[in-house]
Amino acid sequence: MKVLICGAGQVGFGIAERLSAEENDVSIIDNSPGLIQRVSDMLDVRGFVGHGSHPDVLDEAGAPDADMIIAVTLHDEVNMVACQVAHSLFNIPTKIARVRSQSYLESHWRDLFSREHMPIDVIISPEIEVGDMVLRRLSLPGAFETVSFGDGLISVVGVTCEEDCPVVDTPLKQLTELFPDLPVVVVAVVREGQLFVPRGADQLLAGDDAYFVAPNDQVERTLKIFGHDEEQARRVIIAGGGNIGLYVAKRLEDLHTAVRLKLIEAERERAVEIAEELNKTVVLNGSALEEDVLKEADVTNADTMVALTNDDQVNILSCIMADRLGCERSLCLLNNTSYTDMVRSLGIEASINPRAITVSRILQHVRRGRIRAVHSIQNGAGEVIEAEALETSPLVGKPLKDIDLPDGLRIGAILREGEVRIPDGTTEILAHDRVVMFATAENVHDVEQMFRVSLEFF
Repeated sequence: MKVLICGAGQVGFGIAERLSAEENDVSIIDNSPGLIQRVSDMLDVRGFVGHGSHPDVLDEAGAPDADMIIAVTLHDEVNMVACQVAHSLFNIPTKIARVRSQSYLESHWRDLFSREHMPIDVIISPEIEVGDMVLRRLSLPGAFETVSFGDGLISVVGVTCEEDCPVVDTPLKQLTELFPDLPVVVVAVVREGQLFVPRGADQLLAGDDAYFVAPNDQVERTLKIFGHDEEQARRVIIAGGGNIGLYVAKRLEDLHTAVRLKLIEAERERAVEIAEELNKTVVLNGSALEEDVLKEADVTNADTMVALTNDDQVNILSCIMADRLGCERSLCLLNNTSYTDMVRSLGIEASINPRAITVSRILQHVRRGRIRAVHSIQNGAGEVIEAEALETSPLVGKPLKDIDLPDGLRIGAILREGEVRIPDGTTEILAHDRVVMFATAENVHDVEQMFRVSLEFF
């Protein structure tokens, strides 16, 4: 596949890194010679210095032969115009744009991005994606990662196995015997930094991070079996009143009326502005790094500190201070993926990486075959994938025990006519089933092949 990326920042670099590693033909455009030099030196891609929406630059970068354009510059308008030029002048089939301003996304302007007006096939809104991820983490405080699949009926949850975890040192195949009515599959384990797909004889050890797939209504019960029975937060402090912080506060007001919410914003004008938009939230003007401000927010009695500023260091330190002052749990936004392992060791229970979320959303449209959703974990070491099985898929019509699946792939759940099914060796996948599975990075291509649209299908 020939892919043209506009923007060589964190998100653009992340997408280029993944796609070039999978042997796609990637070109990347950015105004900054330094960023283009960096991406050209580190990745097997072609770099072009210039404006991502200028026809001559797009032409030089290979737009006439491109299969897809992904516009993720810092400016919404550049991304939108780049897609328009790609459509009007070069007829690029698939156009993806990152749009951050919520004004463009309001429901009464929904026709703006139609084919007749501004033909963008996929709009990525990082603020909404990240905000929804924060809300899911708050609803399941025992998990460090939660992602929804299958129209919200299936969850993939990451959980840490502590020393007192009841299922530690128990072979996974025995979990079915101990809990015969528990519809759960452990699809991946991270042990001492190494990701692998476990088999029935494998045991979970203290310190492991396990990823399991379960129907939504079984997630809380499963977390308790893994030793995590933390209650949902009722007293929440948000540090940072940017787009994400404001979105999370609004949604919490709408969805959880019992939550007592306080928001800390450093800029006075912004604090006044968001105070007028929020109805029940107490907005404090000050720095989340000042102990007096945290005490004014009553951090000592808070359930959860959620740090959502645009500064990783502020997010990390404010969570550490909140913990020292008595806050029960913390969640922080991290743009730098190298901080992820460190923050867990500092007592910060969970973190969210906006770049990883945006890259995951884009990958589901890059993947070949009937791929409906993708979520990348462990900095791209593996992916949770939801795909639709067609009649021509090699998975259809055979018991799973008779299919030679790669070692790095594990099927976690099947959605059939609105019903979630947890598979075993006798399960047969039918045409049009939606399959949620985990694959290591090396096996993603195998998944694409299993769910590819064959010529025989037509």
